[in-house]
Amino acid sequence: MTSDDFKAWRTMMGYSQAKAAEELGISKPTVENYERGQRREDGRPVEIPRSIALACSAVYHRLDPWDARMSGVDG
Repeated sequence: MTSDDFKAWRTMMGYSQAKAAEELGISKPTVENYERGQRREDGRPVEIPRSIALACSAVYHRLDPWDARMSGVDG
């Protein structure tokens, strides 16, 4: 997921940066860094983790958090 992809997801969802952070369980400054593609403090590139890209997809599809009971596997 690129910075542009991330910002497009947030915009399409109608989320502010704060709401996107809340939905993904991350901080607002992290959302800002993802959208900028670099860290504010030192300009180093920021890679959006696959886990965040997958979480964006899950939020978009309105999936509930995983629960082992969903699979019939006893945990």
